[in-house]
Amino acid sequence: MALESWGMLGLFLSAFISSTIAPGGSEAVLAYLVNSQRYVVGQLVVVATIGNTLGALTTWWLGHWAAKRYPAEALLPDSRRKSLRTVRDWGSWALLFSWLPIVGDGLCFAGGWLKLSLFSSIFAIFLGKALRYIAVAYAFL
Repeated sequence: MALESWGMLGLFLSAFISSTIAPGGSEAVLAYLVNSQRYVVGQLVVVATIGNTLGALTTWWLGHWAAKRYPAEALLPDSRRKSLRTVRDWGSWALLFSWLPIVGDGLCFAGGWLKLSLFSSIFAIFLGKALRYIAVAYAFL
């Protein structure tokens, strides 16, 4: 089935999956759909941002759950411990960088682990991801 037939739903699913611990390429899907000129670019950016934010919040909730079950920092691999320290130092503002590959998942996980404010976390995650998708869309206009 052609990517264009999936349209907005395909973009949403790609963005959601790309923002969980599974790898993905939502930027490529967004670029393809922007180039197709079949959709309003602003709508594409909003759909991608919402999907990617919801995926990141899934990782945030996993961190929140993990903190209840496994409170010891020592159980985390080194990459997650670094994310935990970064988020502890910067608070919710660190989640502005949740769009970064590999590191972003760790930041979201750490935000949940540290039980950062859900609303502050959503705001920072959404803003960071929106700015990234705006830049990608602009680059392919």
